[in-house]
Amino acid sequence: MLNSFWYAFVITLITLLISYPAAYFLTKTKNQQFWLLLIILPTWINLLLKAYAFIGILGSSGLINKFLHLFGLGPVNILFTDFAFIFVATYIEIPFMILPIYNAIREVNPAIIQASEDLGANKWQTFKYVLWPLSRPGVESGVQAIFIPSLSLFMLTRLIGGNRVITLGTAIEEYFMTTMNWNMGATIGVVLIVLMVIVMLITGKKPNRKKVQL
Repeated sequence: MLNSFWYAFVITLITLLISYPAAYFLTKTKNQQFWLLLIILPTWINLLLKAYAFIGILGSSGLINKFLHLFGLGPVNILFTDFAFIFVATYIEIPFMILPIYNAIREVNPAIIQASEDLGANKWQTFKYVLWPLSRPGVESGVQAIFIPSLSLFMLTRLIGGNRVITLGTAIEEYFMTTMNWNMGATIGVVLIVLMVIVMLITGKKPNRKKVQL
């Protein structure tokens, strides 16, 4: 269970660190609809197809190892590792973090940002006390969309992580399909549902608004 929380936390954190700056700069660029389309397009591809594509890229005879071979480097075992699992899961789930954050930032009135700067706030203060609080609903929606599914990732865990990565999803499958311990599998399933509800309650809680002197 702790492994599931750790993987979900790392995937969510990396996704957030990449998605927030990307969403912010996306609101400042031209042709936003075009870039949004490029972000959304990968979500139209079946998850199984994307998993097999990454198997071909990260495998011992994949593109990465072929590239390393050009420099005389031996094959590197990338597939079936924690790194491969986290990398692929982060790539696949990034759009679901970028989109809600982008919508939240876009809805922020530029006049509020300008007023903060006119009152003497620097870039960091404006972000910390103005932009971040106003965009938090998008961040919370993104965290829910990433963290909760990451707790029970099953297909990616088997295809990319192999037997080295164990999540609640693979544990449930193990108890139901291998050991036939349906009671334990059902118990873990109930625990997973409770954990998901707790995460939704925590991330959905509205923060107390308070005045901040800049």
